[in-house]
Amino acid sequence: TIIESGLDIPNANTILINDAQNYGLSDLHQLRGRVGRSNKQAFCYLLSPPLTSLTAEARKRLQALEQFSDLGSGINIAMRDLDIRGAGDILGAEQSGFISDIGYEMYQKILTEAVNELKENEFKELYKDEKSEIIVSDCQIETDLEILIPDEYITNIAERLALYKELDSIETEEKLQNFEINLIDRFGPIPQSIVELLNTIRLRWIAKELGFEKLVLKSDRMACFFIANQDSDYFQSSVFSSILSYIQQNPQKCRIKENKNRLSMLFTNIDSIKSALSTITPIKEISDKNKKSS
Repeated sequence: TIIESGLDIPNANTILINDAQNYGLSDLHQLRGRVGRSNKQAFCYLLSPPLTSLTAEARKRLQALEQFSDLGSGINIAMRDLDIRGAGDILGAEQSGFISDIGYEMYQKILTEAVNELKENEFKELYKDEKSEIIVSDCQIETDLEILIPDEYITNIAERLALYKELDSIETEEKLQNFEINLIDRFGPIPQSIVELLNTIRLRWIAKELGFEKLVLKSDRMACFFIANQDSDYFQSSVFSSILSYIQQNPQKCRIKENKNRLSMLFTNIDSIKSALSTITPIKEISDKNKKSS
């Protein structure tokens, strides 16, 4: 406790932590912060019995510390610690809940979706003056195409999962391009499956802006599913009008279909993520143009 709370020797550049498996994740993070406090490169050695003899939680703690070693990674350590130890019931008094079963981020996502659904339905009158530019919060993509980080490109499973997580949180083209540059810098030229994966992120951005809750790309066809709630104001918006105009002007390229009270837009001859992206990009351009004119 004394060491992790205030020991500051700038010239110290090496720390050995014996029986590291017995420490908490935050303790280990604070302890390793005692070295490297000047311009000297520092080293932290975690000594433990063989990983096979440790508990699952102990292995996760040590792997998290190894994975998040860059400056400013404290927030990642905290989130991983929350996932490992579990969290309580955020909306209740219990100190143990079900969050650990689904993960804190997924819990937040589900909670946000539930709140937004209540705003749009049961409490619509209370929030009628609250305008939001977000049409859909997320777009799910199902495909039989190869869009992934290959095992032979990045062999470490934990590293691949961390990259998938980072990729999912990217929201701008600039950050996506930086992500690609970093991949090439660390692992070499990217294979085609990763190119498709990056294009999938771009495809999801456009789909969300156009009000598609789900895209299905299978058998050289693409089905774009609109918002399930037929009473949504989206169907009176300029975005939906732009889509209808595009369909009327391009009947040979696409058609609209209703199945079980769910509207969808169908395209054929879509054999890659790149072709899907080039197909719906013109629709977004029409929508953006109509927004500016209105």
